[in-house]
Amino acid sequence: MSENQYGFKYDEYGNTREILVYSSGATINNISFVNKGTAFTLAERKRMGLEACLPPAVRSIEHQIENSKIKINSKEKPIEKFIYIRSLFDRNVTLAHALIKSDIEKLMGIIYTPTVGLAVQQYSSMFRQANGLHFYPGNIDQAEDILRRFIHRDIRVAVVTDNQGILGIGDQGAGGIAICLGKLMLYTQGAGVAPWHCLPISLDVGTNNEALLADNDYLGWRHHRLTGDEYLEFLRRFACAFRNVFPNALCQWEDFSKQNAFAIRDTYLHDLISFNDDIQGTGAITLAGILTAMRIKLEKLEDQVFLVHGAGAGGVGIAEQIGVALMEQGLTEKQAKDRIFTLDSRGVVTSDRDIEQYKMKFAKDRNDFPWLQDPKNLCLLEAVKRAGVTVLIGTSGQGGCFTQDVVEAIAANTERPVIMPLSNPTEMTEALPEDIYRWTHGKALVATGSPFEPVTYDGVTYQIGQCNNVFVFPGVGLGVLGSGAREVLPQFFTAAAHAVSACVTKAEMEKGCLVPPVHSLNDVSGKVALAVAMSAVENGVSRPCVFSTFQHEKDETRMRELLRKMRWEPEYLPLVAM
Repeated sequence: MSENQYGFKYDEYGNTREILVYSSGATINNISFVNKGTAFTLAERKRMGLEACLPPAVRSIEHQIENSKIKINSKEKPIEKFIYIRSLFDRNVTLAHALIKSDIEKLMGIIYTPTVGLAVQQYSSMFRQANGLHFYPGNIDQAEDILRRFIHRDIRVAVVTDNQGILGIGDQGAGGIAICLGKLMLYTQGAGVAPWHCLPISLDVGTNNEALLADNDYLGWRHHRLTGDEYLEFLRRFACAFRNVFPNALCQWEDFSKQNAFAIRDTYLHDLISFNDDIQGTGAITLAGILTAMRIKLEKLEDQVFLVHGAGAGGVGIAEQIGVALMEQGLTEKQAKDRIFTLDSRGVVTSDRDIEQYKMKFAKDRNDFPWLQDPKNLCLLEAVKRAGVTVLIGTSGQGGCFTQDVVEAIAANTERPVIMPLSNPTEMTEALPEDIYRWTHGKALVATGSPFEPVTYDGVTYQIGQCNNVFVFPGVGLGVLGSGAREVLPQFFTAAAHAVSACVTKAEMEKGCLVPPVHSLNDVSGKVALAVAMSAVENGVSRPCVFSTFQHEKDETRMRELLRKMRWEPEYLPLVAM
């Protein structure tokens, strides 16, 4: 698609007001940002040279949505529904997003978790149309020139992956870009970042997945993964190119291995406006659930003892975010860390072990905790008992490891234990909600990583809130863009967590729900964006929004107005023939 075929005209809030079209005739139907299908008005058909290119009748977008619902509902398998939505997106972006918005609670599971995992695995075999950019060693030297081809789209958010750490399925090579596509669709749904401002990027440094390397259909760079200095140099070249071409855009790192996730996030913390959702988004949504639990328990965050079972990127990210929140409550860094325990496959993480650098932050000195000097106390059950754990979080991927003994042990430490089995898919969850409620006699406060149906215990029905990052990253992105933040601070995610928690209503809390329902995504994202934007102002990293001529003047009311007006809605825009 040539960049000379279309352009955008913005209002003072940086939102697209009109699409400028430089082509005419049937080729317009091939421009997904411009195409309206049967919704082109008679006047537009005449003006754009589309006469006789379409049947005579004109359909409204509402009519198109209803027809699309009939078609997608006729598909039996989730992957077939995914293919339908992606195909619709490839030919008519606005209609695809209007369809998703009409039933976000149902269709989010199609465009993202869990169905997107199948799309990743089948990427090469079901390839239809290229989306986004694929950098590999054969073209990374031209990265800056390649990125400049997208200048006309005013890129504001990029989701970037090296495809190695896809949740639950690991190294998937070139297929990982499907995750980026899904995340960016959620940026549009939640934060209203127009789809033409979004760019999915795969950093294809090879794959160690032998099945892919042996597959004749595999579309990625058919080599084992770059490592060491070669890998770091590849990342450096990409980061420099991205910064030079899109200095004001947000770069979200996605699905890097736990070995690389922290190093890359920290290396480019000040060079790019960037964050890692697997680390920081996971930390924020988990903290949001904990904060809601504190509202229900009427207890203070700083009075809790936390244990994170699973010391990968997500688990350590959760520990980091809890630590930031505790320090904001007045604890010193050491006091905060002393209340947070991490546990991996070898037990409680201690500083005398040979461990990865990213685990060191929460590794315990055995001299500070005498009970740790006995190796028998390093297991999950003993750690819960001896540390006095009141908040137990699972990111281990070990299905069923929160046994009845473990759950009863935490229940002995507190009247209302907070238990969050976050591993997904369902078969990897550390404990089933119905078991947790039964073992605690309905006292536990529960949130999960996978979706679960409500649980009834002793005549009371509990809603199971899903700790889904989608409540965090779209709002963080919009808040960063609106405030013009020069970097993404840890405080942004604490602010996001408080905003998400505040969206859980009293009625929802009475049902045991710790996070908002998915259908409230748009509203939650707006509140998260405002909290993040004002955090940027308060922490001195904001500047006038470069995407808008509207000056927010660091005033909350005007900032709210700016963020509201920046958000694109999936409605057909006026087309101007050029």
